[in-house]
Amino acid sequence: MGDNPFEPAQLGPVVLRNRIIKAATSEGRSPDGAVTDELIAFHRAFAAGGVGMTTVAYCCVSPQAASAPGQIVMSAANLPGLRRLTDAVHEAGAAISAQLGHAGVVAPKKLTGVTAMAPSRFINPTSFAYCRAISVAEIQTVIRQFGAAARIAVDAGFDAVELHFGHLYLPSSFLSPLINRRTDGYGGSIDNRSRLVREIAQHVRTVVGGQIAVIAKLDMDDGLPGSIWIDEALRTAQLLDADATLDAIELTQGSSVYKPMYLFRGDVPAREFSKVMPTALRPAIRLFGKQAMGRYAYRDLYMLDAARQFVPLMKNTKLVLLGGITDREHIETGMREGFDFFAMGRALLREPDRVNTMITEPDSRSRCTHNNKCMVTVFGRTHCVLDPDQRYGVAQRLTDDRR
Repeated sequence: MGDNPFEPAQLGPVVLRNRIIKAATSEGRSPDGAVTDELIAFHRAFAAGGVGMTTVAYCCVSPQAASAPGQIVMSAANLPGLRRLTDAVHEAGAAISAQLGHAGVVAPKKLTGVTAMAPSRFINPTSFAYCRAISVAEIQTVIRQFGAAARIAVDAGFDAVELHFGHLYLPSSFLSPLINRRTDGYGGSIDNRSRLVREIAQHVRTVVGGQIAVIAKLDMDDGLPGSIWIDEALRTAQLLDADATLDAIELTQGSSVYKPMYLFRGDVPAREFSKVMPTALRPAIRLFGKQAMGRYAYRDLYMLDAARQFVPLMKNTKLVLLGGITDREHIETGMREGFDFFAMGRALLREPDRVNTMITEPDSRSRCTHNNKCMVTVFGRTHCVLDPDQRYGVAQRLTDDRR
């Protein structure tokens, strides 16, 4: 297990066939909150295309933890479907991870039936929805829910879980001094505000032991003025590393409540978004959508400058680099910088077999144009709009009869 990113690499108790991870991207293939054949084909394509591990996006730790319709709840009822999914990915040669989350401030009441929870009373600046303060007893319930969801992941045959500590979902919102104004042991200093994510990670590790890998997705900064920034994120990562409960931390940026393009960068698909919104909102989105979503120029490896600050702090925990990774040279740069694994999203939506291509054609260039119109497809079936097979349903790419 040397320095070649396309050779096997150890991630906790799991050996991945290479260091490339399909990042969690909303799939839109479980409309009733259950695994479907389409969801299985979606992830099997990335496995057949060469990734070391694929990530099932946003599996809810409870029904009240959902951020959007159609998300899978990690429950015993979903075990048979989840097992079919993991078996299919394993048969194609890759490992599979389940991203576990609690939406917190972005859990819509119309969907969950309950008022959203936050560390303190909070008004979501995007939806203007009121969020009530979570109690200490409810915090303990959420911690147990993460553990129960991780247990389901083990029973379903997953190789890893990814704890979503980013994007101002519930655990991440505790890290934000803007949202977390508590005066108890979960508020105040960054050490106190980091308590919830540490307790979730500790409980999940206790539940799963060494059976699967445990990863956390952690915000370096969320783009919301006065909220999470890299100075305190470094301390949170340092505390998590000292606890030695995680096998890896995937570093991310941005939030789900403010200027979402801070996470994605590049073109703002405001006109496309307007077409899928209620008729009354369409003119405003066309006129002001780019301003509301935020304009941030895309560049390759756009998270690297922030992420490299975390490298010297890690003693027990490996790091996953995300953001603008499309070509082999980007991965090789990350290896030289000290990162262990590399997460790819949009480039794999464009070319599910991108990893195999990077291996056989090292100088090849990704066909992803970063137009970001794939963001709008989350309202249906997430796909690259430049792929006719996915857009028009002609055929599934990388199916068994074509491999």
